[in-house]
Amino acid sequence: MKIFITDKQKAELEHLHDTSRDKRVCDRIKAVLLAFEGWSSAMIAQALRLHETTVNQHINDYVNTRKLKPENGGSASRLCAEKTALLISYLSQHLFHHTHDIVAYVEHRWAIRFGIPGMNKWLHRHGFSYKNRRASPIIQ
Repeated sequence: MKIFITDKQKAELEHLHDTSRDKRVCDRIKAVLLAFEGWSSAMIAQALRLHETTVNQHINDYVNTRKLKPENGGSASRLCAEKTALLISYLSQHLFHHTHDIVAYVEHRWAIRFGIPGMNKWLHRHGFSYKNRRASPIIQ
């Protein structure tokens, strides 16, 4: 599948490929650049170790909408804005040692069930982190 892109677009794609940390975006860019260079979809699929229909979809996405980033951003939050604000406020005032304790609190308070990985993602998305305490030497 031969496509046509301008020299400016090619330079932008190459720069984006060099600076992107997302492997999926880099694979999309490589598929577009190789198609521009005249490679067939089967050859691109073999080189990138992707399915040929995936390569064709990546190329079509770029040609039609200039899409390079996947749009699988996850699901919507289980907590509404009001409950999110309340939970952030509560967590800022109370220390929990384990994520499962936060999961239990949310389930008891609002009857909303989170898994531990889901709650970890929610916490990171809202700026929470954890640090392991280390023993510090006592200076006398």
